[in-house]
Amino acid sequence: MSTTLYEKRFGPYFVQPVIAGLEADGTPYLCGMDSIGAMETAKDFMVAGTAPESLMGVCESLWRPDLEPEELFEVASQALLSGQDRDCLSGWGAVMYVICEDRIIARELKGRMD
Repeated sequence: MSTTLYEKRFGPYFVQPVIAGLEADGTPYLCGMDSIGAMETAKDFMVAGTAPESLMGVCESLWRPDLEPEELFEVASQALLSGQDRDCLSGWGAVMYVICEDRIIARELKGRMD
């Protein structure tokens, strides 16, 4: 992903991807990139998009280590919806994925549409 973004740094990809997954030993992997592919890793959470300040504040206040999948879903959902409520360019919802060792939980969130 990083190489692709850097090769096309003058267009057509203007995105800030967040990549999440599990390492071979089961530990979480989390990485974010800017629009030219510069990588940044994190142990706790990663934010990107048009409202990173709003998202970062909510994540810092709600996230804690060793959250259960349902708790993690609630924290991520609250952060995402909070960011969308503060920034009209952030969209009207999202599909949330919680990656566990044995399954992937996917749920659709709907935000305000005004």
